[in-house]
Amino acid sequence: MTKPPSPQQPKGDRWPKILAWLSALALLAALLLMGGAGPAYRTELLGLGGAFSLLRYGAYLAVAAATLGVVVLVVSTITRRPGAGIVAVSVLVGTAALLYMPWQQWQRAQQVPVIHDITTDTQNPPTFDALRDVRASAPNGVDYPGGETARKQQDAYPEVQPLVVAAPLSRVLSAVQSEVESAGWQIAAVSDRTLEATAETRWFGFKDDVVIRLSDAEDGVRVDMRSASRLGASDVGTNARRIEDFLDGLEERLE
Repeated sequence: MTKPPSPQQPKGDRWPKILAWLSALALLAALLLMGGAGPAYRTELLGLGGAFSLLRYGAYLAVAAATLGVVVLVVSTITRRPGAGIVAVSVLVGTAALLYMPWQQWQRAQQVPVIHDITTDTQNPPTFDALRDVRASAPNGVDYPGGETARKQQDAYPEVQPLVVAAPLSRVLSAVQSEVESAGWQIAAVSDRTLEATAETRWFGFKDDVVIRLSDAEDGVRVDMRSASRLGASDVGTNARRIEDFLDGLEERLE
């Protein structure tokens, strides 16, 4: 006796599954575009404009993936297809995680001034000597921007101040060099009282130049620092954060 043919799945019930996997593929494509933007620029496969285009298209795809995910979640609830619903929820969570960092950067950019050269001494900022030529050929140049930048820095980052330590100059210089090496910056030059180095951001590899100057103070040695981006009108707070973190680490190293 032959078995009766099993009932075929209604065609309409396939759509939640199809849309769920389309949303997952859109999220994967968004991840590849956004994740690859930085390395593509860092390795010079794309210029900055092309890399930012990858970010933008990736964000569009991520939004499309989330939109599909919402549709799938609604349809799967109505048609009682929990498998598609699980995929939809995963896509929504993944989209939120993917867009969180760009959103956080955008939020940060709205809260900080449009400046890119930060120093602990706005009246007499440390100067770049060994890095003068590379900075002179960069879009942001070598000279400190001046009074308007100083005013904006003081309003936004009042905590960026010189560090004074009660230790011999030679020990402070050695600690400065060790802290720079620990941070992974590329040292350009070291003299009796100054050190110049270049730091790179992790994702895009943007180069920011650093100069650290030591001078005599009544209570020991005063450490001044300047961190300046080569590219971009705003550093989104990166240079101020770098100075604070470095001086905190140096102070702990000298304790």
